[in-house]
Amino acid sequence: MTHPLLEALQVNEAQFIALRRRFHQRPEIGFEEHQTSSEVARLLGEWGYEVHRGLAGTGVVGTLRVGEGKKRLGLRADMDALPMQERSGKPWASQVEGRFHGCGHDGHTTTLLYAAEYLARTRQFTGTLQLIFQPAEELLYGGRVMVEDGLFDQFPCDAIFGLHNMPGQPLGKIGLRDGAMMASSDTLHIEVKGVGGHGAVPEHTVDATLVACHITLALQSIVSRNITPV
Repeated sequence: MTHPLLEALQVNEAQFIALRRRFHQRPEIGFEEHQTSSEVARLLGEWGYEVHRGLAGTGVVGTLRVGEGKKRLGLRADMDALPMQERSGKPWASQVEGRFHGCGHDGHTTTLLYAAEYLARTRQFTGTLQLIFQPAEELLYGGRVMVEDGLFDQFPCDAIFGLHNMPGQPLGKIGLRDGAMMASSDTLHIEVKGVGGHGAVPEHTVDATLVACHITLALQSIVSRNITPV
């Protein structure tokens, strides 16, 4: 037996598949998501959300209040693409030179819009819903700029949820766990100091290039041979 929620969502399945493919065909990189954010804002407005634009430039927040509930729930998706060339050959492949939704943010945006339409149509909750569409996730600071621009001052949330597509998961399955879910990306700087000398007596020197090469190989083996980063 099909779950009632799935049945309710399948009513508009074709519409949102087409929407995701449109986003995929016209990818926009960080802080340049003008068409994407305009489409997001238009749809949210049609479904009855209060639409707020301008946070972090191209960010969009949609607010829906139902009933007298005091809880405030945030749902978040990112919208930006990568500065890459797509070579998939799919009918819905990128039509923009050097731009590609290679990380699936077209899917994230569409998923949140799918949820937005369903929640506005059914209104089977009480409280305030804040839908946050973030720019520039790939630049690593789009979310920070939204916060600095007053995201949670203007749109406070008691809890906030997001997701990330995972091609390795079986179709229709969602992965959850207690605690950290995925690895973060950090930057570190290592300075290797060598000791110069004469080529005739290399044993009296310290070859910084060779040391740096060994460090690089050893660090790379951590994620490729010793632990899984995801």
